[in-house]
Amino acid sequence: MYKSVNKIVVLVLVFTFIFMLDVQAQCSMCRAVLENEQDKSAAEGINNGILFLMAFPYLLVGGLGYYIYKVYYTKKKDEQ
Repeated sequence: MYKSVNKIVVLVLVFTFIFMLDVQAQCSMCRAVLENEQDKSAAEGINNGILFLMAFPYLLVGGLGYYIYKVYYTKKKDEQ
């Protein structure tokens, strides 16, 4: 079973690295405001906001993954 899971993980990683796209993920209005500002405080604020908003989906997915891991291995341990 673990060999098939490892193969799937490797395939997903290979396809992720092969088909990566170069993207510019910033709206034109934000970019114009940030390029024209002199003291760069707005740019730091926007970057901090992006990091703050990005953290919660990772925490939710990580928590869900941990919960599934605990349930799976608790069930497997009870069967033995």
